[in-house]
Amino acid sequence: MYLAEAPVEQHEEERILLVDDNPTNLQVLLQTLSGRGYKLLIAKNGESALRIAAKARPALVLLDIMMPGMDGYEVCHRLKENPETRNITVIFLSALDDTKDKVRGLESGAVDFISKPFQAEEVIARVQTQLKIHQLEQALSARNRQLEADKARILESMNEGIFGLDRLGLITFANPAASVMTGWSIEQLTGQNLIQLMNEGNNAPSSQSGNVPGPLAPIEVSLTKGVSKTVENATFLHSDGSPFPVDFSCTPIMENSSPSGAVVVFRDISEKKRQQEALQKALDELESQKEQLTHVSRLSTMGEMAAGFAHEVNQPLTAISNYAQVARRMLARLELEDDLGLSEAMEKVNIQARRAGEIIARIRSFVKKPDHVLGSVDPNRLIQDTYKLAEVDARNNHMEIHLEQEEGLPNVKVDPVQIQQVALNLIRNGMEAMRDMDTRSIGVYVRTERLDDNFVKVSVIDRGHGLADDAEEKLFTPFYTTKADGMGIGLTVCHSIIQSHGGRLTFQRHPEGGTIFEFTMPIAD
Repeated sequence: MYLAEAPVEQHEEERILLVDDNPTNLQVLLQTLSGRGYKLLIAKNGESALRIAAKARPALVLLDIMMPGMDGYEVCHRLKENPETRNITVIFLSALDDTKDKVRGLESGAVDFISKPFQAEEVIARVQTQLKIHQLEQALSARNRQLEADKARILESMNEGIFGLDRLGLITFANPAASVMTGWSIEQLTGQNLIQLMNEGNNAPSSQSGNVPGPLAPIEVSLTKGVSKTVENATFLHSDGSPFPVDFSCTPIMENSSPSGAVVVFRDISEKKRQQEALQKALDELESQKEQLTHVSRLSTMGEMAAGFAHEVNQPLTAISNYAQVARRMLARLELEDDLGLSEAMEKVNIQARRAGEIIARIRSFVKKPDHVLGSVDPNRLIQDTYKLAEVDARNNHMEIHLEQEEGLPNVKVDPVQIQQVALNLIRNGMEAMRDMDTRSIGVYVRTERLDDNFVKVSVIDRGHGLADDAEEKLFTPFYTTKADGMGIGLTVCHSIIQSHGGRLTFQRHPEGGTIFEFTMPIAD
């Protein structure tokens, strides 16, 4: 349910006002934020936005800048002028991405600026962050006039570091998280000027005129002008002088319409930066795998050669079958007593030649490079054909493959050759895992069943040596393998194929030893 004018009795932190003159943009924002516990209000122009804000008191406004009539800057300015709406958090959404436009937006009282076209994840994350900060600011403003014990209880429950400042920027309180992150005790922090304490880490000494340069300037703005500010990727100092990266927000504490101090909420982002560095390291490692990728290219060439080989072998097999039939007909015309069983022998030659031809045909179908075409396929028939492809490997390993297929399964929408590639790879892996095990006689089980209204599930179960302890983290990672002669790309390719079909490839450890691989295929409409 979306409101246009009338307010509803509900906690203001849960209300978000969306302001944009473009119906398409409003629809995208509604779809992005729906179902997340917010009461969404909409306005298509500045006048309507001010009217709704005065009645409904939303916690946050996502505000477009370029609108006919009253633009977003004027709307934000009027919201901040009105004592009843000045505490509403404003985030600008605009195609304007010039620095001066962003600075003007922040100076008008907004706490954040999201450029169009925006990503849904970015909007959600920033809204959640600002609502959390807004709730904290409101709670702190109210608790500031209550008992000190209540204030301490709230502050101690926060994971973010919090500083309370007076109008001069001196620290009046710090929560335990701020003490832990900086290394100073609460007693050592109390009474210090926060800007001077942290300025050295930003290489920006205070000027004699009193203006604060660099990333800590927003704190001074909040203290003097009474507006909220948010800063990303600033630097604070540990007690030993070493710097650490932070994101922080600064919110003024208002008394009689004037700032009497501010609350600074900060978060140590060292771990996020370490993760970014780890990602870069992983990319560098992938770059170093060029030789292995070259090997993969050679394997692809061998696949094409195998297709040609299958074609050439199929011709003499056809000839053998034909000659065997001719020999039988000749024996029949001679009307000789077949005490030696020559006719039966020729029939067996003919049967085995045809069987070899069928195997060759399946190999040719499997290794050739087909167009990626999704079709409506019988999943049981698909797995049966894969079983036939794996028969030779099963005989060579003196092992059986057991099919357990649920009857009446609906068709699935897949590329049959790619799904055969996945199933065959999993079956062969299962046989290899059991090849030198006492459990080899149990064999590999392949099951098909309907998972739900949307998917059919295929399970490949072996009783082999199982997976390594770190398999959960690395199994589908390119070039990870536990085989002495393995490339480590088979399961990665399988994972990508199943994902491209909209399914999932997962695994679990068999409680009696071995591994259970499962993949899903979408049911055809």
